[in-house]
Amino acid sequence: METRLKSLREDHDLYQKDIAKVLNMSQRGYSHYESGKNIPNELLILLAQYYNTSTDYILGLTNIREPYPKNKN
Repeated sequence: METRLKSLREDHDLYQKDIAKVLNMSQRGYSHYESGKNIPNELLILLAQYYNTSTDYILGLTNIREPYPKNKN
């Protein structure tokens, strides 16, 4: 997971402090997630929405970066 988060951030030319600000947390706190610490589901969802990808991509369960289609119920 840490590789995907770092890769997504760098692909968007962002620093850890930029993402930490989006998540309303410290840069140090965010750096723990990039280094493999468990990430709360709420933050995982926020990051997937921010990067317009799926949580499965961030978790390494798929190599497809595009988000899943939204249900139209």
